[in-house]
Amino acid sequence: MSYIAFVRDNPRWLAGGFLLTFFSTFGMTSFVALSAGDIRRDYGLSHGEFGTIYMFATLASALSLPYLGQIVDRRSVRNVALFIVPMLALASASMALSQHLALLFVTIYLLRLFGQGMMVHAAYTATARWFSAQRGRALSTVILGHNAGDGILPMAFVLISAAVGWRNSWLLSAAVLAFVAVPAIAVLVARDRKPRPSDPAARRVDARDWTRAEVVRDPIFYVLLLGVMAPGLIVTTLFFHQVYLVELRGWSLEVFASSYLVTALVNAAFTLVVGQLIDRFSGLSLLPFVLLPLGLACLLLGLVDAQWSAFGFMALLGVSNGLSTMLFGAVWPEVYGLKHLGSIRALIVAAGVLASAIGPGLTGFLIDGGVSYPGQILAMGFYCFAVSFILLLASRRVRARSHVEAAPVAA
Repeated sequence: MSYIAFVRDNPRWLAGGFLLTFFSTFGMTSFVALSAGDIRRDYGLSHGEFGTIYMFATLASALSLPYLGQIVDRRSVRNVALFIVPMLALASASMALSQHLALLFVTIYLLRLFGQGMMVHAAYTATARWFSAQRGRALSTVILGHNAGDGILPMAFVLISAAVGWRNSWLLSAAVLAFVAVPAIAVLVARDRKPRPSDPAARRVDARDWTRAEVVRDPIFYVLLLGVMAPGLIVTTLFFHQVYLVELRGWSLEVFASSYLVTALVNAAFTLVVGQLIDRFSGLSLLPFVLLPLGLACLLLGLVDAQWSAFGFMALLGVSNGLSTMLFGAVWPEVYGLKHLGSIRALIVAAGVLASAIGPGLTGFLIDGGVSYPGQILAMGFYCFAVSFILLLASRRVRARSHVEAAPVAA
């Protein structure tokens, strides 16, 4: 089946997942951090102080995810969407209206929990269940929502903020979520997709269905988490301190914001390519390569002062995002099966959010302490290369274990 025919035959489920990832942008660090300078000014916070608030709010959301994320196994996608999207709208409105540090903390907690956390978790888990034989194609289409959101919403927010102020821009974001996202997503995912006779046979068999208790006792799980946590730690940190980087390098914030379009376009193209590769080879086969582009992106951004390096960084980041979001959406059924995927993915998403919580606060304190920010970025790049080698060993171990589990039992 061609990709066009695949999309034509499954429009509502692909569009529903696409919109979940698209509107999750409102809770992503890359979007929230566009207001970082205004927030620090209005609340009288330093880089480290705001980073600490962001870190602990995000950490709280990571700790909440393993519990809240289980509802994806127990409730329909429509009911989950009707809960999480309005909550993200409420958080956006709170960002516009907040005047107190305590409310700012709660606001960031809700943005992170329901934006980066539950919206993405629901989209990926539902898509993995709806599409088995063509999981790569389906996830690559749904993940395009991230690319579209990154390419459209940050630049739109910057332009609107210049006209009406940052608080009114957040109020407009809340209105878009409440009056556009909620009804559209609810209609599209009103019923679950069922397997069809026309679906192609799966190229591979997913792993046996591990329980969450078994997963947390599996050493390989924690090795794989090193790869999962790296993009959250590094990308969140870089985007959170993007205003500081722009000021440090003497760049234009508007030009830097426009570079998001580069990563969105490259990400979109590479996501579709990776989707085809996953369906052909498997996610485990591609896993060792997932962090290499991110490592190169960090080296470029850390070493080159010219503003064109932002566009080069964004291009490499687009390649990295295309790999990481696809693989970490598709590889888990190959390792742990589908039955308890919602509960297991909640742990995985929580780990990613935890990593994104640590980065901004730690880096903020290092900046306040006079540690070179470009030097920190270079260290992140070397981390990516080291973890890539570890993932190579882990993928070989998982394949070997799967062959043993699949072997027939002697009579």
